[in-house]
Amino acid sequence: MSLSYEKLEGNMAALTITVAAEEFKNACVEAYNKNKNKFQFDGFRKGRVPMAFIEKTYGPAVFYEDAANDLINKTYFAEIKDCDLDIVSNPEIEVKQVEKGKDFIYKATVAVKPPVELGDLSKIEIEKIEKDVTDEDVEKEIQRKLKENSTKNEVTDRPAKLEDEATINFEGFVDGVAFEGGKGEKYPLVLGSGSFIPGFEDQIVGHSVGESFDVNVTFPEKYQAEDLAGKDAVFKCDLVALKETVLPTLDDEYVSDTTDFETVDEFKADVRKTLEERKAEYAERQKEDKAIDKLVELSSMELPDAMIKFQQQKMVDEFGQQLMYQGMNLDQYLNMTAQTRDDMLDQVRPEAERRIKKSLVIEAVAEAQKFEVSDDEVNEEMEKLAKQYQMDIEKIKEIMSGDQLENLRQDIKMQKSIKYIAEQAKEV
Repeated sequence: MSLSYEKLEGNMAALTITVAAEEFKNACVEAYNKNKNKFQFDGFRKGRVPMAFIEKTYGPAVFYEDAANDLINKTYFAEIKDCDLDIVSNPEIEVKQVEKGKDFIYKATVAVKPPVELGDLSKIEIEKIEKDVTDEDVEKEIQRKLKENSTKNEVTDRPAKLEDEATINFEGFVDGVAFEGGKGEKYPLVLGSGSFIPGFEDQIVGHSVGESFDVNVTFPEKYQAEDLAGKDAVFKCDLVALKETVLPTLDDEYVSDTTDFETVDEFKADVRKTLEERKAEYAERQKEDKAIDKLVELSSMELPDAMIKFQQQKMVDEFGQQLMYQGMNLDQYLNMTAQTRDDMLDQVRPEAERRIKKSLVIEAVAEAQKFEVSDDEVNEEMEKLAKQYQMDIEKIKEIMSGDQLENLRQDIKMQKSIKYIAEQAKEV
């Protein structure tokens, strides 16, 4: 086998891969062995028709397609492994020569990583990021924690108000006709949650348990059910039950019973400290993202379309994997949302371009600054992984070998680059 390549315009390259005639012959024999049970002729038992007889009947090209596909799958990645091109897309394959007794030759057109003209890092200016924790922030967090230990009490002596949990029966009508999916019984609805059509929950406020009433709404113009989009509807409602959320009283007794602290002041101080740590970490991530985005603006690079398409496909496939964890596959999701895979690919294209550009400038800075990764830094990262996954460090070291170890080193180097870019940013 041999590989040669030619660089093309637009950060593309054409690889020519030549496979020896003998290997092509063997691939044809393999194709015959895989498919021989499909051929049946009078005078031959099934699966026993000689290869030469099949080729004479159908022509020598009868096994070429399977042989070519098998050879391409076997040779492409093996050949590009030691190639000095940084390939960043799937190949577009074109068979150039496929003939009995001759070398098998195919061309793979690929995108290569484009060069980056880095902008001036001293010109990275980003909007000042708020890091202070206010008393209001602390109070909101305390209220959230109190809600976790709240109780729900039945309400019968007053009308419904926002934040109550209303249990309702309802049926929806458009032009006096009930529509599919517009009926529910004993449906729990937190008033003010925005779970229903805009205006629906507000019209329950003020009614008491046992009352029947109409709720008049207009479906949004871009509603998921197209036959209802933009239409006026009337919902016949019964308020079956009402519950209010009762928060526990925040006092020293409650704090000592439910937390590791003895007093309200100690509890509040810990909430503030936790929020400060969380906000500082979030602010650092924000600073990194904003600084990298700004550096992308200051830099220039030409992205080959094939590179963008590769990233689009990767993002859609990743989304499909996430859906599987939720018990749904991508085809089901596309049917539910009345989309095609091409629709999704179009939607993710801007984000795909953004991700590629960010990755390229991060790598370019790492190269420009000549960042290195020491063995101690690798071991430190492995110890973090062992702690995170509650595994023995030796097991982590066993897993992290070969390509995975190199990927870990690359990740550490990229993190150094990200931090360096953020350090150059001026908050204005």
